[in-house]
Amino acid sequence: MANTPESRRPAGVPPRVGQTLQRLRTARKMTLEQLSRAAGVSKSMLSEIERDKANPTIAVAWRLASALGLGLNQLFSAGPREEEVVRVLGKHELPTLAGTDAQHTLKILGPMELAGRFEWYDLALAPAGALRSEGHDPGTIEHLSVLGGVMEVTVGKASRRVKLGETARYPADRSHTIANRGSTPAHGLLVVVHGGFS
Repeated sequence: MANTPESRRPAGVPPRVGQTLQRLRTARKMTLEQLSRAAGVSKSMLSEIERDKANPTIAVAWRLASALGLGLNQLFSAGPREEEVVRVLGKHELPTLAGTDAQHTLKILGPMELAGRFEWYDLALAPAGALRSEGHDPGTIEHLSVLGGVMEVTVGKASRRVKLGETARYPADRSHTIANRGSTPAHGLLVVVHGGFS
């Protein structure tokens, strides 16, 4: 057996998740606050975990791993993984944000280290569902490509229907809504280019 930190760890002693979590977070150039927001875990709890002052529950560990774009097993590994030339993420490894009314789902496709600059999402809207957003940073633009069904984009008093195969581009630095007015589910790719990075 290879003489790795994991193999030298006495039986019954849990891996030091905090060190691994901090290494993975810093490798992605994410701050504690960014990971806290992405995973839905308080910043104070995250700090405690990274300093090995607290052990995460499976549910918390899963949220942290998902926010980092990792499988749960990778969070509990002892050392750095060999760099993968081509990395494939399973569908369950992509963080998903669901609306409280279950009428929309946003699957985060972009890496978390690009959050606040370039973001892209798989957007699913149930019939009569809508994604309502407050204005983002000044100069932010959204690009919505409809891959199934029909969506309606509203910015201020302006509204446009976007059909299958069409793409809408619109300012997102003011309140805006993407809605499904139809009776069948709608699906699209949403790309957000934040102000200053267009």
